[in-house]
Amino acid sequence: MPSDAIEALALKYSHPRWLVARWVERWGEQDTERLLTLNNAEAPIILRPYGIVREQLEAMLEEAGVHVAEAPYVHDSIAISGGITLTELGAFKKGLFFVQDPAATLVSEYAAIPNGAEVADLCAAPGGKAIELSRTASSVFAGDKSVGRLQRLLANERRLETTNIFPFVADARHPAIRPVDAVLIDVPCTGTGTFRRHPDARWRLKVSDLAVMSALQKTILRAASHVVKPGGLLVYSTCSLEPEENDEQVDAFLEGNSSWVLEPPPEGSVSPDLIDAGRLRVLPHRHSTDGAFAARLRRVR
Repeated sequence: MPSDAIEALALKYSHPRWLVARWVERWGEQDTERLLTLNNAEAPIILRPYGIVREQLEAMLEEAGVHVAEAPYVHDSIAISGGITLTELGAFKKGLFFVQDPAATLVSEYAAIPNGAEVADLCAAPGGKAIELSRTASSVFAGDKSVGRLQRLLANERRLETTNIFPFVADARHPAIRPVDAVLIDVPCTGTGTFRRHPDARWRLKVSDLAVMSALQKTILRAASHVVKPGGLLVYSTCSLEPEENDEQVDAFLEGNSSWVLEPPPEGSVSPDLIDAGRLRVLPHRHSTDGAFAARLRRVR
């Protein structure tokens, strides 16, 4: 695609030119324009029922005047609209749902961590994935280095009345836990898959941030691998669309660590069209959700 056409596309949709050029090279003009359009659209509100089945929560919401609809790829999530203030809903006050985009939910479903496992979420704030994992885990140790960001997890934990999430403050580069059955690291990233929720982030992002984030992610991945029991699972995830933060991280780790293998999730964990070479790949312009990537790694010895 000519450089002037890329410039025009970047101006039309108000995105950095360097990023638009990367996306056009990867996906072509049509898919990139669809992604840019979605990034400029209002992000939907998606609810995850907690302690209640979807049908019951839907009935409560409709009674309160909330319009409900299907959410893509996650059958028990609920898309809502209608200018509702969530905190005023009775179902919110009773702790019967939390907010989570399907892309984030799909990471937990892809992880397919066995029931009763002892799990650590080492980059846990704001806490949605830890809550999701708590449905089936015996315990979830939810760590984050930011006390401020952990407050949202603590607030949801109180509201939902969870009993098996144990928040703690720690830097994921130095995990302050003993080895567990499964570890999730939803690592810090450029967030290029969530621009519709954070539109200003596109202008704060610099080309150099890819290298900075990649170095941090490599350190966290290596550190997390030391707190997984032999035979256990390590799930690496991001909300980035960039290969430097996704496949290249996983490939480099596997190449340098013979004790680990990529293990696709059990059949039926997520829709087959979200699995690419055993990895979860959720793209806004193809799946109408936020972007997400995950790789499920098994420690074989």
